[in-house]
Amino acid sequence: MSQDPIREIYKAIEAHESNLSYTKRGIPPLFTASTTSQIMIVGQAPGRIAEQTQKPWNDKSGDQLRRWMGVTREVFYDESVIALVPMDFYFPGKGKLYDLPPRKGFAQLWHPILRSHMPQIKLTLLVGKHAQDYYLGERTKSLTETVRSFESYIDHGFFPLPHPSPRNNIWKKKNSWFEEEVVPVLGREIAKLLHGPRGK
Repeated sequence: MSQDPIREIYKAIEAHESNLSYTKRGIPPLFTASTTSQIMIVGQAPGRIAEQTQKPWNDKSGDQLRRWMGVTREVFYDESVIALVPMDFYFPGKGKLYDLPPRKGFAQLWHPILRSHMPQIKLTLLVGKHAQDYYLGERTKSLTETVRSFESYIDHGFFPLPHPSPRNNIWKKKNSWFEEEVVPVLGREIAKLLHGPRGK
């Protein structure tokens, strides 16, 4: 592996047979990561806007997620601090109502390789059920139960969250405890990492 292992992984993803249909159309893998990243955000997969702008979380969902975290766009997109590593690095397409789920096997192949070169990761935000099922495995329950039990995962370096999409507004209205109890803790955990020894 070269002095820039993340770049080498990026090239390997582009060249992998499962992604050649994207590569041939000039669509690169969409993720950001650094060997110095301390926070990793695992979402589902890039949406159409993210693919078109080549910027993950570049929509209203991203605005909401940044508000929950208490960070600016500048900090959010600073890969030296925050890695944006979804379950699939390519837009999987549109279903009847929602975007299609991430492709099976993608995260299983690439996430362990990437994480092996990100030794500074201290907190991984698991946004949505796909990320929670993969990283928490048998420990997961329903999304609501998992998010409500967030404190039991923090010591293991994980923080489960619902998807911040405006389509989830009904869930958020039904579960007002999330904004009242969970979001403040998330903000404190993020601030602790951002303003610790590295931030001084």
